[in-house]
Amino acid sequence: MQSAQPKVRMAMVGLGKMGLSHLAIVRAHPQVELVAGCDASAYLTDVLEKHTGLKCYSDFDQMLATEALDALLIATPSKLHAGMVTQALSRGLHVFCEKPFVLDVADGERLVALAHEKQRVTQVGYHYRFVGTFQEAARIVKSGALGEIHHVRAEAYGPVVLRAKGGTWRSTQAEGGGALYDYACHAIDLVNFVVGKPDSVSGVVRHAVFSRDVEDEVYCSLHYRNGASGQLCVNWSDESLRKMSTKLSVWGTRGRLTADRQECQIYLREPHTATPELKTGWNVKYTTELTDEVWFYLRGEEYSAQIDYFVQSVLSGRTQGHSHFGSALDTDRVVAQILAGGSVATPTELMPKPRGFWSRLFG
Repeated sequence: MQSAQPKVRMAMVGLGKMGLSHLAIVRAHPQVELVAGCDASAYLTDVLEKHTGLKCYSDFDQMLATEALDALLIATPSKLHAGMVTQALSRGLHVFCEKPFVLDVADGERLVALAHEKQRVTQVGYHYRFVGTFQEAARIVKSGALGEIHHVRAEAYGPVVLRAKGGTWRSTQAEGGGALYDYACHAIDLVNFVVGKPDSVSGVVRHAVFSRDVEDEVYCSLHYRNGASGQLCVNWSDESLRKMSTKLSVWGTRGRLTADRQECQIYLREPHTATPELKTGWNVKYTTELTDEVWFYLRGEEYSAQIDYFVQSVLSGRTQGHSHFGSALDTDRVVAQILAGGSVATPTELMPKPRGFWSRLFG
């Protein structure tokens, strides 16, 4: 990485949980000049201005009108994405937007068209595409070594909601909260990345284990036009895990593979010319041998890698790279199918109410 190369003048909007993570990575990138940040919390922006020297705004429109920018990073609550992306693209900015892309497929289609018209670089924060083991899984599936793919299973579990509570946008369905938007989007995007986008879904289950307005777990079947099938299993109320754990399994006529954050296990019935390093039977590749070193480590190499990929896309004019708006819209379309497939069942609907003395007598 050559620091003498031109820098991308970037601003950020949304300085909460994910925003602060991105802020640390972006400010450490040698080819980014982070010129400003924006957030509605005066306490947050005051602290950042005082202790980091970052120029902060509380008004998004004012920041866009004042600063000369090349790119914008959006890490706000999901319901704000569509409007902010529209403003940024209309001003000719390249855009990195946190996932999910948007909450309405029609908004997504409009923004994909606008980005194409403006020829701007776009990327959505599906960071699992930058994990070495999942990239290896995609490479092996595309090589044909597994034969004809007939089943895929995507799983994501973690400890986000472990008791009844509320009060943030993540607990409100209309604002893009819930396990579907927060966890399942990642698993669906991995399916799209490694195997391809399913054509339809069925058997949708959306259960609220502890939450009142959103689902805490999501299950459904995936279907492809060629007859292949899949399963989606997501639960963000699983306290057996310290943090989000995602796994993808793929079955083909010549073998199978399972990939997670740590390793990629591949079983082949026979060798394949496209993957000469893999032998018949089980093969294991570890993330330490599949992951490139990054210039700045925070939470995992993939978070820095995705930001660097966006920066290099801006500098090189690459508009159709990983996780561009068009590919993120494919994930939103699957989400829309799941939402249409069933509403959230509440805990009281799941658990039968105890019957009293008189109801036992008279039904």
